Amino acid sequence: MKEKEILLFGGSGFIGSNLIRKLTKNNYKVKVVTRNIHKNGIKIKTQGNFGYIELIETNIFDLDKLNEIIEGVDICINLIGILYENKKNKFSNIHTNFPYMISKICKEKKVKQLIHFSALGIEESSKTSKYALSKLEGEKFVKENFKEAIIIRPSIVYGAEDNFTNLFMSILSIFPFFPLYYHGKTKFSPIHVSDLTDIIYNIVDQDIRFETIECVGNETMNFKEIIEKLCFCISKKRLLFPIPLSLAKLVAYTFEKFMSKPLLTKDQLELLKYDNVISGIYKTNFDFNFTTTKKFKFEVEKYSYIFKEHGEYSKKEYNK
Repeated sequence: MKEKEILLFGGSGFIGSNLIRKLTKNNYKVKVVTRNIHKNGIKIKTQGNFGYIELIETNIFDLDKLNEIIEGVDICINLIGILYENKKNKFSNIHTNFPYMISKICKEKKVKQLIHFSALGIEESSKTSKYALSKLEGEKFVKENFKEAIIIRPSIVYGAEDNFTNLFMSILSIFPFFPLYYHGKTKFSPIHVSDLTDIIYNIVDQDIRFETIECVGNETMNFKEIIEKLCFCISKKRLLFPIPLSLAKLVAYTFEKFMSKPLLTKDQLELLKYDNVISGIYKTNFDFNFTTTKKFKFEVEKYSYIFKEHGEYSKKEYNK
């Protein structure tokens, strides 16, 4: 019996590296596409046993190369996404045009399964957010070109190497106060990366198709509660205060203007208007009996020690 070949776009990122470990651990061979094999190759190669990972270096908009590497593939997974735009990367290119290209090629090459990563809550937020609109348009093209595709819509994904909890804990460890946008009332259902990769693995293993699946954790909390939990994890007391929207926009504009990796953008501020929880329109991971077991505070505590005063020696096992 022929082994299934998985082609993965976005394998060098936080979710991608965890997914590679999950798939290769279960004897799937994964071809990982990267823009820079010298920069990302060593990290990617360590995610699985020798022989289970093949690296492919290419520009993801090179049509000839895309046709070549998708040829003969059984499963294609697209994790590529950006949180903010810059001169090189625009939302429309990454979230809309690229999914259009690979979904069209996947159909032409008779790929059996296409899994495309989108985001939770983008219908409502697409009214004001360029990020959400580009994601929504990307989904539309994927479904038009490859009707059997699986669309994954995760809430906030967290874990030891994420850009969410680590960023906020870094800020909270330094500053004695923290601003709350929209009074901190925006709701989220954070999902741990290991729970999410379990879901993806089961989708692959069970050959699920024709679905849009909202992927969430087993807790719902608002932004203020998340920040409070992060403060607890790093043993810090911080002043949390609502910030006027006009001032928040000015802060976001300043970050965008003077930081190559802005802490907050105007578009992200728009996204924060809307709850990031299940919509009730689409199926969720729970409808497929894909449960999520991880608890937010308990999991974050495992890696929060790096933001504490005594670092490694702040771990619970040292506190006797």
